[in-house]
Amino acid sequence: VQLQASGGGLVQAGGSLKLSCAASLRTFSSYPMGWFRQAPGKEREFVAAVARSGGDTYYKDSVKGRFTISRDNAEKTVYLQMNSLKPEDTAVYYCARSRVQPVSQSRDAYDLWGQGTLVTVSS
Repeated sequence: VQLQASGGGLVQAGGSLKLSCAASLRTFSSYPMGWFRQAPGKEREFVAAVARSGGDTYYKDSVKGRFTISRDNAEKTVYLQMNSLKPEDTAVYYCARSRVQPVSQSRDAYDLWGQGTLVTVSS
């Protein structure tokens, strides 16, 4: 397994979760990384991305100010801190590796995907 996501669970609205994605990639620091999510019956959508160095980050408008993406290149891990969660954040969350630079919000730019971790936010 090259990308292993974890940290999902059930949380009440207003709560927090922190997702992790551990990579078994020799060149992890060479790639931008992203988080996507897919709710039941909906398309997979971009949530957040981080540049190779971790210095630049990008977010879907609806999560700005609530979610924070970060990475630790020494640990080969990317994180998604999710605060003030809402029921509409309920989805399976996937981490992914981008094959292009600069960072893209397009699914087509990502060529390696983790298995997903389920986040359920109750009202």
